[in-house]
Amino acid sequence: MSATASTAPIFEPRAPSSQRDGKACPGAPALIAIVIGLAAAGGLAVAAGSAGVVAGIVLAVLALSACAGFIVLQPNESQVLILFGRYTGTVLREGWFWVNPLTAPWRQKISLRVRNFQSERVKVNDAAGSPIEIGGVVVWRIADTAKAVFDVEDFEQYVNVQSESALRHLATQYPYDDFEEGTVSLRGGTEEVSAALHSELQERLGAAGIEVLEARITHLAYAPEIAEAMLRRQQASAILAARRIIVAGAVGLVEMALREIGEQGIVNLDEERKATMVSNLMVVLAGDRGASPVINAGSLYS
Repeated sequence: MSATASTAPIFEPRAPSSQRDGKACPGAPALIAIVIGLAAAGGLAVAAGSAGVVAGIVLAVLALSACAGFIVLQPNESQVLILFGRYTGTVLREGWFWVNPLTAPWRQKISLRVRNFQSERVKVNDAAGSPIEIGGVVVWRIADTAKAVFDVEDFEQYVNVQSESALRHLATQYPYDDFEEGTVSLRGGTEEVSAALHSELQERLGAAGIEVLEARITHLAYAPEIAEAMLRRQQASAILAARRIIVAGAVGLVEMALREIGEQGIVNLDEERKATMVSNLMVVLAGDRGASPVINAGSLYS
């Protein structure tokens, strides 16, 4: 007896939440309605006998329960409304409002203000395998309150963990320094690295309704165990680069000097004299010490 395997997935992922406007009435008219209800409850209790007392008590209880619907929002604040486990919307306007009082036990106030996250200095290997220390700062704010509340457990903790994870991943994609020509490095390619970090963070944090405003590296250094050796390497690279510039400039000056001497007819130089002059000029121009001139009173060939 053969069994047919079921192709239906065991778990169907839930669609991401999406923010929508919550229903809210101005607070002042709602307060007036509640006061009128309380006054009517008192009138019924006094004028309508025992039946009126019961009706008045019920009306008073309803009016007082409606007071739980008042909310006050400051600028850049929002109120997420939840009714019996169902998301009913988000109030994004500042001011005094009245909403469904049954949402009182579950509604959440969410700040929409810009926030900073300063990561700890983490130790990781760069693209060249060198251990480095790196730290960064992320500037973010909530753009979708529904995703922030319902799609992640704790959106602040989510930002912290994902930011450090993205920073570690970034460090493995680039070398610390650009020892090879045309290589984007963590130290030299500030704009490119910051853009890459921002893009990766936005992709990671978008699931939580987070908008990344800025992301940049605030600390970058070699790990202590190799810092001294890498400093010597940087110094050697700088000296080599400076020598290339010096030699290129000295060759240009020697070429110009020989051309000017030949054009102006100052002295006739054969190949051996030119070689001697080139040697002396290169020593003077490309040397790292001051020149010590020697006066030759005789002939070059004596």
